[in-house]
Amino acid sequence: MKNLLLVSILFLTAACREKPIALFNGKDLTGWHTDIPEFDTNRTAIMPFIVRNGMLVSLGTPGGHLITDSSFHDYRLRVRYRFAGKPGNCGVLVHASTPRALYQMFPKSIEVQMMHENAGDFWCIVENIEVPNMEKRRGSKKNWGITEGKERRIINLTDGSEKPPGEWNDMEIECRGNTISVWINGQLVNRGTNCTASSGQIAIQAEGSEVEFSKIELQQI
Repeated sequence: MKNLLLVSILFLTAACREKPIALFNGKDLTGWHTDIPEFDTNRTAIMPFIVRNGMLVSLGTPGGHLITDSSFHDYRLRVRYRFAGKPGNCGVLVHASTPRALYQMFPKSIEVQMMHENAGDFWCIVENIEVPNMEKRRGSKKNWGITEGKERRIINLTDGSEKPPGEWNDMEIECRGNTISVWINGQLVNRGTNCTASSGQIAIQAEGSEVEFSKIELQQI
């Protein structure tokens, strides 16, 4: 009887872990907080993250980050986004921790790039990750680094994975142990191993361009 009860508990626990969690509820920014450096000195600065028509919108300026209150590990993150107007720049940061660790702006993390025509690039932000063909995709080894002035960008594997501006893109990021894999619209565009972090918060950037998000969903694995 005890063994049956234990099996039932384990089954229910696994089922709960597999159920997707909506990190954005479509109504407000519950579960998130912001870090906007301009707020330190400018009390009249606008909030760059808003909810509009059931969507999370990053207005792009002033620059900063919308950060989950909770930390996560071993998960799949599904993000649906689009540049509704002029295409530009944004990103999703995983394994985020120390705030303003780079350029007094970016938290320590690995960025998964959303910049138009570059979606799926990795940017190392005081954390590191490795991919095959590192010198081809990151530049000369002597210039590699994770801080200001270093080669921190790791170019993704494909071209043409993104949809035209105005159309929705589906990004899936799988963080499993020290491996990070990225798909754009169902196409594998990057995979890195030996990441120097395996857990942390998730952050959305305000980085100069307006971006709409209709879904931010996390599923434990």
